[in-house]
Amino acid sequence: MLAVKTKNLSKIYRGYRGFLKKRETLALKDLNLEVKRGEVFGLLGLNGAGKTTVLKVLLGFTPPSWGEFELLGEKGINNHIKKRIGFLPEEPNIYDFLNAEEFLGFCGKLFNLSPKERKLKTEMLLELLSLTSAKKIPVKEFSKGMIQRLGIASSLINDPELIFFDEPLSGLDPIGRKRVKNIILNLKEKNKTVLFSSHILAEVEKICDRIGILHKGKLIDSKNMEEITKEASLEDFFLKTVNKRD
Repeated sequence: MLAVKTKNLSKIYRGYRGFLKKRETLALKDLNLEVKRGEVFGLLGLNGAGKTTVLKVLLGFTPPSWGEFELLGEKGINNHIKKRIGFLPEEPNIYDFLNAEEFLGFCGKLFNLSPKERKLKTEMLLELLSLTSAKKIPVKEFSKGMIQRLGIASSLINDPELIFFDEPLSGLDPIGRKRVKNIILNLKEKNKTVLFSSHILAEVEKICDRIGILHKGKLIDSKNMEEITKEASLEDFFLKTVNKRD
């Protein structure tokens, strides 16, 4: 069964440049993508390839220009599906006047968790992301890596079936990266589905079941990781694939 399925999913951004001069940017073109339930799927590409646009469309932040998609067996995105999804944006924007404990409690309220559930989930996630000792510190005093870890914690507060991570390893030190990789692998063991974008190919190679490569808004290849690493590293495969299209 599929967790994500897209059919000819496309996005054109329209705007103006200069004095009433229209500008159109084709950020995504005819994306046909399938992500199986219980797998870790890496979405790769150069800057501006369309990775974040894919996530924004799937999460309902921006409508597709044409095409359609399914999440967890349902067409499009709705409030029922949103309750079963977790999301980490590329740059988490967290209320800086709250501390970590308060912020996770607030996120739990958004999903209508009971006070007992919120407390238990908050304590568990703070421990999982090594933030327990900082739970009373205002977010405005957090480092970039701490904010990233708190963002990951917030994306898991509702025990989602499908998790979207946009550059989850960004801003993390080696210990933080190791911790987040283990979290992703543990989610897979629980039959959760993780779709994430990343530029850190060496780390992607260690945790993904499959990858897809976006280039100039198009999906130019999608393969099992085992198939790729039999012949080359993911980095070599990625560069060879992208260079063929330039």
